Amino acid sequence: MFAPEKTPHERRKALRESLAAETITKLPGAFNPLTARLIEDIGAFEGVYVSGAVVANDLGLPDIGLTTLSEVANRGGQIARATNLPVLIDADTGFGEPMSAARTVAEFEAAGLAALHLSLIHISEPTRRYAI
Repeated sequence: MFAPEKTPHERRKALRESLAAETITKLPGAFNPLTARLIEDIGAFEGVYVSGAVVANDLGLPDIGLTTLSEVANRGGQIARATNLPVLIDADTGFGEPMSAARTVAEFEAAGLAALHLSLIHISEPTRRYAI
Protein backbone atom coordinates (compact mmCIF):
# COMPACT_ATOMS: atom_id res chain seq x y z
CA MET A 1 0.00 0.00 0.00
CA PHE A 2 1.49 3.33 -1.09
CA ALA A 3 -1.22 5.33 0.67
CA PRO A 4 -4.25 4.42 2.76
CA GLU A 5 -7.51 3.84 0.95
CA LYS A 6 -9.40 5.94 3.49
CA THR A 7 -8.97 9.69 3.47
CA PRO A 8 -7.87 11.54 6.62
CA HIS A 9 -11.44 12.87 6.88
CA GLU A 10 -12.87 9.34 6.80
CA ARG A 11 -10.41 8.19 9.45
CA ARG A 12 -11.22 11.18 11.70
CA LYS A 13 -14.93 10.45 11.31
CA ALA A 14 -14.37 6.78 12.19
CA LEU A 15 -12.51 7.77 15.35
CA ARG A 16 -15.27 10.19 16.43
CA GLU A 17 -17.88 7.48 15.86
CA SER A 18 -15.85 4.95 17.82
CA LEU A 19 -15.39 7.35 20.73
CA ALA A 20 -19.13 8.08 20.77
CA ALA A 21 -20.06 4.37 20.81
CA GLU A 22 -20.93 2.44 23.94
CA THR A 23 -17.88 0.18 23.60
CA ILE A 24 -14.29 0.94 24.56
CA THR A 25 -12.15 2.33 21.75
CA LYS A 26 -8.98 0.25 21.56
CA LEU A 27 -5.88 2.03 20.24
CA PRO A 28 -2.73 -0.08 20.64
CA GLY A 29 0.59 1.71 20.33
CA ALA A 30 2.63 1.69 17.14
CA PHE A 31 6.27 2.69 17.10
CA ASN A 32 6.65 2.54 13.32
CA PRO A 33 4.57 2.21 10.14
CA LEU A 34 4.93 -1.57 9.97
CA THR A 35 3.50 -1.96 13.45
CA ALA A 36 0.55 0.22 12.43
CA ARG A 37 -0.08 -2.08 9.45
CA LEU A 38 0.07 -5.13 11.72
CA ILE A 39 -2.43 -3.54 14.10
CA GLU A 40 -4.77 -2.97 11.16
CA ASP A 41 -4.25 -6.51 9.83
CA ILE A 42 -5.21 -8.01 13.20
CA GLY A 43 -8.62 -6.42 12.71
CA ALA A 44 -9.55 -6.10 16.38
CA PHE A 45 -8.76 -2.42 16.95
CA GLU A 46 -10.41 0.90 16.17
CA GLY A 47 -7.20 2.85 15.68
CA VAL A 48 -3.52 3.31 16.44
CA TYR A 49 -1.79 5.34 19.15
CA VAL A 50 1.63 7.00 18.84
CA SER A 51 3.18 8.12 22.12
CA GLY A 52 5.67 10.91 22.57
CA ALA A 53 8.03 8.49 24.26
CA VAL A 54 7.99 6.25 21.19
CA VAL A 55 8.92 9.10 18.88
CA ALA A 56 11.64 10.36 21.23
CA ASN A 57 13.10 6.90 21.74
CA ASP A 58 12.99 6.23 17.99
CA LEU A 59 15.25 9.28 17.63
CA GLY A 60 17.54 8.04 20.40
CA LEU A 61 16.34 10.69 22.82
CA PRO A 62 14.86 10.51 26.32
CA ASP A 63 11.20 11.53 26.68
CA ILE A 64 11.88 14.91 28.29
CA GLY A 65 10.56 17.30 25.64
CA LEU A 66 13.51 17.27 23.23
CA THR A 67 11.58 16.33 20.08
CA THR A 68 10.45 19.04 17.67
CA LEU A 69 7.10 19.60 16.00
CA SER A 70 8.50 18.64 12.61
CA GLU A 71 10.04 15.40 13.94
CA VAL A 72 6.81 14.29 15.60
CA ALA A 73 4.59 15.35 12.67
CA ASN A 74 6.89 13.57 10.22
CA ARG A 75 6.93 10.29 12.16
CA GLY A 76 3.21 10.49 12.83
CA GLY A 77 2.54 11.11 9.15
CA GLN A 78 4.64 8.09 8.17
CA ILE A 79 2.61 5.94 10.53
CA ALA A 80 -0.73 7.42 9.38
CA ARG A 81 0.13 6.74 5.72
CA ALA A 82 0.67 3.06 6.49
CA THR A 83 -2.82 2.29 7.79
CA ASN A 84 -6.50 2.86 7.12
CA LEU A 85 -7.08 3.13 10.86
CA PRO A 86 -7.23 6.53 12.54
CA VAL A 87 -4.04 7.54 14.36
CA LEU A 88 -4.09 9.38 17.70
CA ILE A 89 -0.75 11.01 18.53
CA ASP A 90 0.79 12.54 21.63
CA ALA A 91 1.37 16.24 20.89
CA ASP A 92 3.27 16.74 24.15
CA THR A 93 2.64 20.36 25.25
CA GLY A 94 1.85 21.60 21.75
CA PHE A 95 5.48 22.63 21.17
CA GLY A 96 5.24 26.09 22.70
CA GLU A 97 2.75 28.81 23.49
CA PRO A 98 -0.96 28.69 22.47
CA MET A 99 -0.27 29.83 18.91
CA SER A 100 2.33 27.10 18.61
CA ALA A 101 -0.29 24.59 19.73
CA ALA A 102 -2.60 25.86 16.97
CA ARG A 103 0.19 25.31 14.46
CA THR A 104 0.74 21.83 15.91
CA VAL A 105 -2.89 20.97 15.16
CA ALA A 106 -2.55 22.26 11.59
CA GLU A 107 0.69 20.32 11.00
CA PHE A 108 -0.79 17.10 12.38
CA GLU A 109 -3.91 17.53 10.25
CA ALA A 110 -1.71 18.02 7.18
CA ALA A 111 0.19 14.84 8.10
CA GLY A 112 -3.08 12.86 8.00
CA LEU A 113 -3.36 12.22 11.73
CA ALA A 114 -6.87 11.71 13.09
CA ALA A 115 -6.46 13.24 16.55
CA LEU A 116 -3.97 14.42 19.12
CA HIS A 117 -3.78 14.96 22.82
CA LEU A 118 -1.98 17.75 24.62
CA SER A 119 -0.25 17.66 27.99
CA LEU A 120 -1.05 20.70 30.08
CA ILE A 121 1.87 21.22 32.43
CA HIS A 122 1.88 23.71 35.26
CA ILE A 123 5.27 24.48 36.75
CA SER A 124 3.92 24.10 40.28
CA GLU A 125 2.37 20.71 39.55
CA PRO A 126 4.44 17.55 39.04
CA THR A 127 1.76 15.75 37.00
CA ARG A 128 0.43 16.17 33.49
CA ARG A 129 -3.17 16.74 32.50
CA TYR A 130 -4.43 15.52 29.15
CA ALA A 131 -6.97 16.95 26.75
CA ILE A 132 -8.21 15.54 23.45
